[in-house]
Amino acid sequence: MNPIASILLHVDPSPRCAMRIGVAAQLAQRLDATVTALYTAAPVPSVGRGFLSEGQGLVLAPALDAERRAQARALFDAAQPGARVRWSETDPSRPLVPAFVRQALLHDLVVLGQHDRDDPAGPGVPADFVETVVLDSGRPVLSVPYAGRFGDVGRNVLIAWKPTRESARALAAALPLIQSGARVHVASWDHDPHEIEPLLRLHGIEAQYHREGPAPHSLGDALLSLTADHSIDLLVMGCYGHSRARELMLGGASRTVLQSMTVPVLLAH
Repeated sequence: MNPIASILLHVDPSPRCAMRIGVAAQLAQRLDATVTALYTAAPVPSVGRGFLSEGQGLVLAPALDAERRAQARALFDAAQPGARVRWSETDPSRPLVPAFVRQALLHDLVVLGQHDRDDPAGPGVPADFVETVVLDSGRPVLSVPYAGRFGDVGRNVLIAWKPTRESARALAAALPLIQSGARVHVASWDHDPHEIEPLLRLHGIEAQYHREGPAPHSLGDALLSLTADHSIDLLVMGCYGHSRARELMLGGASRTVLQSMTVPVLLAH
């Protein structure tokens, strides 16, 4: 049985989407999986954004929506993702995020793009899209940075370990992505990373273990520093958060990594 047989990929009009398509296509090839490239973008408002009048907006907004969709499709076609990757679109009449989350429930892995604060309207999804999908769908999410070039991930992996449900789920989701012969590092603060050594060995993985001592004030920065020190191409971590009055609040490490990530990050909640 293939542990990852179906991947959901978010596609949008931003130029960086091409890199995300490439990462998903390479994973599909290696894992013998299929990819649904799901175009999801919020409709352009019919008023505001410099429109001269509401009437003009009612005419221009659908045209701009069509243009954004065409841009995304052109990026998809230019990427030549192969037969394993098929194009799909969410129903524009349904709320954007719930519609995407609903589809995420039907796949083994979700591939999303990091939010670019310098281009807030580029992808047509909210700034907290990645964390919302992680927390609401319960599916593992591979978030791809908006800057940099990435190939087939999983050759040099850093697992951020903490004895929690979230970390355990992230570890389980990462195992199929770790390539044969990969260099694997396990880092933990306030806990012994060696406690997952028996499990990794049963999966044929020999790792280096880093017991880092007390958790620093900015654990996210410490993770990013280790990622750079060891030339990591995949960071694995639990995503922490809870809901209060329907507002999602992430733990500090999750927030820092999502904002400043430089390599693909596999998150699970």
